[in-house]
Parts: sequence; structure tokens; C-alpha cells
Amino acid sequence: MSSRRTVLAAALAAAATAAVGPRADAAAPSGGGMVDYHAWTTEADWHLGTPRGTRVRAGHRPGIVVDRPAGTLDYRDPHTGATSTWEYATWTGPVHRLRRPASEVVASWNAHAPAGTWLQVELHGTYTDGGETPWYVMGRWTAGDAAGDIRRTSVDGQKDGRSSVSTDTLAVDDPASGPRIASYRLRVTLHRRPGSGLTPTVWRLGAMGSDIPDRFTVPASVPGEGKGHELIVPRYSQEIHKGQYPQYNGGGEAWCSPTSSQMVLEYWGRVPSRADLAWVDPAYADPQVCHAARSTYDYQYQGCGNWPFNAAYAATYRDMQAVITRLRSLGDVEKLIRARIPVITSQSFLASELDGAGYGTAGHLMCVVGFTAAGDVVANDPASPSDAAVRRVYKRRQFENIWLRTKRHNAQGQVRSGSGGVCYLYFPVGPTEAQRHALSAVGVR
Repeated sequence: MSSRRTVLAAALAAAATAAVGPRADAAAPSGGGMVDYHAWTTEADWHLGTPRGTRVRAGHRPGIVVDRPAGTLDYRDPHTGATSTWEYATWTGPVHRLRRPASEVVASWNAHAPAGTWLQVELHGTYTDGGETPWYVMGRWTAGDAAGDIRRTSVDGQKDGRSSVSTDTLAVDDPASGPRIASYRLRVTLHRRPGSGLTPTVWRLGAMGSDIPDRFTVPASVPGEGKGHELIVPRYSQEIHKGQYPQYNGGGEAWCSPTSSQMVLEYWGRVPSRADLAWVDPAYADPQVCHAARSTYDYQYQGCGNWPFNAAYAATYRDMQAVITRLRSLGDVEKLIRARIPVITSQSFLASELDGAGYGTAGHLMCVVGFTAAGDVVANDPASPSDAAVRRVYKRRQFENIWLRTKRHNAQGQVRSGSGGVCYLYFPVGPTEAQRHALSAVGVR
């Protein structure tokens, strides 16, 4: 399992410790007005931003690219120690006012960054009291790790006394009484080797702002349109990769996120090329899982569970889109399953809280692929001893609660954070009408 930094526990430990004890919260499940995912994806969207050396590239998948550099910078890579000079250009998005002020914001992006290029995504927020955050770095990203390229990384130590960034999530420090994020702007900076003529291309840039109430339990949803529907999604175990490539978070036992990502990508027919897999020991089964782990590894977090890095990896495949958001309930998942879209969910739980799992975890990703006739969850759980054992059926009530809650107790009885319904959604550039409708219904366009 991925520690997933105990799902923001380090950033929120003080607030969580001060929280009240277990209770059944009567509020509606996460989503609705509490979640606002917004993205820039169309040619018209890109023209709304402020370019500085970038231009809009039209086509079936519009994006922004370097037109002419706005300047150069010397970047010292903290993970290699090397300092290199890069040309750069920027695109700054318009202000997006959230439908409801947010206590957390997670940015995500879809881009192509060939060797010799990389990009940086930043977020600038305005608080409900009129104050402003600094420009927070939400990620420095490149698709690969070729010699001379930067190492993909989050940035620690970013805070202003009222909010802070934990790996990939901007969170207000005191959601009980402090100000929230009322609006934000995103900025992406495209980098390339001087004089190379190469450019990253950004096709989608967005963020999910949310304000999910503190809760140890959530109301149960009623089984609906997803009952009896199951998608045929490839099944991969992370556990068979134990000890393989320990430089990527200790090996496969921690690869739940990239393993889940790889399952869904192959469901959509996207697979790495033979050249992509040439570096993997031919004695290893499922080499594409090793490739996904290497391609999502965050050198600062020292793990493969950075949510936006997984989405960005998925979008490197032909005509794939990927977003990080939150959903309201398993009813939303049912809508997506009926539209033939699998859902990767993030959850944390004790072994006693999820019958049939056989383990507990401070943070774990798995893929919901369907529902039984009774409405229980069918999941491809990568924390399984073999590929054949990956398909699991989990009780609906248990699964929904461990996924949607924002507070939980660990084995020592200490209060810790839960993901509040975080999920990865991967889907093609040209979704069907039914898929487009289902995505719209959960707030994604």
C-alpha cells in the first residue's frame, strides 16, 4: 500500500487532533456545492488566459505551447544537484471564483513534455477575507527521467501562515475558524533547452476546490442504476512486484496508485510501447506496472501516490484525459460505471472496517469496476497476492464510508484524515454522448 502521507495527516494533524470524537454527520455526502472542479481545455478557454511567450495551438485537442521564450532561468535540481539553463514561457489563467469557498484545492493537468522539456504548475488564491496566498508550486513535471532532464517533484515547505501545500494539495490550516479560498488563478510555465525548438504542450489545466465537512461517517446511498453492471478491466497486483525497483518507493508493495492507473489505461486500450518497457527486467511479470511506477514517481514525496502525477501520466497516452476530483456518493460512481467509465478511489481504513480486504492502510488506491445485483462494490484491488485475486467484492456501506469520510481513527485510536471522496477519472478525448453526460453529472467537462 502507498502511505499517501497518511492522506495529508502531516499537514492536518493539529486540526484533526482537536476535532470532536466520532459522530454520524447528517450532512449530504461530498460533492454538489461542496466540490468545484473547473478546467481550461478548449481553444476559447486558452484565449481567456494571459500569455507570456506562449501561443494557442489549435486542432482536435487544443493546447498551449512555447511560441517564443519570455526569458531564461537557471534551475538547480534538488534531486540531482545539477544546475541547468532553460528557456521558459508562461500562461496565466483568468480568475476562477469557486461556487463555495474551499478548504482544499488540488490542481491537475494533461500535457506532453518530451525529453528536454518540463513544466511547472502554480496556484494563486484569494481568501474570503480579501487576503492572498503566494504563488504556490503545485508540481514540477516531466513525462520521463532522461539524462539531463529534471526530476519530477512536488515542493515542500510552502506556507503563508494561513494555508500550506502538502505534496499536491493546498489546504487552509484552520478550516474550523480560518478564512477559506474564495477564488484562484492557475499559471503554467513551459520550459525547454535553450535553442532546442522543442515545447511542452498543455491540453488541460484545472483544479478541484472543495469544502468537505469534518465527519467520521456519511449517510448511506441507495443502490441504483449501477446494480448488476461490471466492466471488464485488466487486473494487476502490486504485490507481485515486491522488491522490484526499490528506488521507486521501495518497490511494488507501495505501488497501488500506478497499478490502478495502469489497469484503467489498459481498459481504454492504451499500453506502453516495447521501447517504453525495454528497461524492465524481462523476468518480471506485468512490466507495464513497473513502467507506471517509474513514470509517476515524485522525487520529493518519494512515492508514486502523487494524485496529479498519476493523472498526468495517464494523459501522456494517445487522446487520453485525466482529472482529480471528488464525488458525492457511490451513486455518482454508478452513473460513471453505467457509462463504462471505471473510477479509481482513494481510501484509508483499519482491517476491521472493510470485510474481505485482509489489511488496513493509511492510504490506498483501488479501482471500482462495477456493482453486484445487490449494489455492493466490485473493485480491482491491487493489494492482492496475485493478478487472479485482484477482483474483490466489498460491502457497499463499508466501502462508501471509508472512501467519503474526512476523519477516522487509526489502530492507536488517534484521529487521522480521510480522503473525502477523492478519485481519478480517466476517459478519452472523444467520449460517447453517454460518457459526456455522466461526466457532466459529476462536475467534469
